[in-house]
Amino acid sequence: MSSLPFAAAGTANLDEAVGFTIPARSARGRVVRLGPLLDEILSAHDYPAPIARILSEAVTLTALLGAMLKDAGGQLTLQAQTEAGIVDLLVADYRGGELRGYVRFDEDRLSGVPHLPTLEALFGKGYLAITFDQAVSGERYQGIVPLEGSSLADAAQNFFSQSEQIPSLVRLAVNDTGHVAGGILVQHLPEGEEGRERLHTRLDHPEWEHVRILAETTKASELSDQDLPLDGLLWRLFHEEEEIRVLASIPLSKGCRCNFEHIRSVISRFPAEERAQMLGQDGFISVDCEFCSRVFPISQSDLSAEN
Repeated sequence: MSSLPFAAAGTANLDEAVGFTIPARSARGRVVRLGPLLDEILSAHDYPAPIARILSEAVTLTALLGAMLKDAGGQLTLQAQTEAGIVDLLVADYRGGELRGYVRFDEDRLSGVPHLPTLEALFGKGYLAITFDQAVSGERYQGIVPLEGSSLADAAQNFFSQSEQIPSLVRLAVNDTGHVAGGILVQHLPEGEEGRERLHTRLDHPEWEHVRILAETTKASELSDQDLPLDGLLWRLFHEEEEIRVLASIPLSKGCRCNFEHIRSVISRFPAEERAQMLGQDGFISVDCEFCSRVFPISQSDLSAEN
């Protein structure tokens, strides 16, 4: 952990999350920038530009939220779903620094929307669900809020204010030309974050107002600027503060947990009669992974080997 002031001459962070706290203001935050891993996630699907953009925002938001998990084996899942929207389902998750995501959408209906559609145009009336799974305790917590606002960042802010009652600011940015995305999350925790009850949390608390106004000056171009180190961005925003503690960065990578052995093991648990019904004309049980767009063909001999 280091503290500002420092020389803003670090490396430009790609596929990293950096945490920070502002002790005098009772604030904490995360800043994230994604590059190659985003290319990996998007390259598995031939998404149209509006869909690639909304998935990029979702994966960036998932990285911001997931990097807050104290349990190294914990998992965070973000899901946006509608009943009649162009986007039927959007899912992204984080576990141990690994990210993945995919979108299910109606391509015919998408052709009628502009290049930069609004959240409502894509989702209609829907909801945003954020689920925290703690590996050590086995506890699961889920918050659900209406999918409202002009962006996923707005929806995330609503989640924190309604479900968590934590004043928060979220900003997301995507550079379409280079598949680089960035985001910042800043929160006010006046009673600390080490398990104590947070009392007197107010959206208009003067300390929070000060931090929020500074954080709102973040430009989209700064969040997605490959040449601007993340600690350099924090310096631009908060250099007048008495102290900013910068936490160790968390490396991020694309990580889909599908593999042949796992899928074979799952299929082998089904009764023989059900496995027979799953067989295609080619004699294989084909299992699709939506996240990485791969098909795993499982043969009868494969299942025999498992048993």
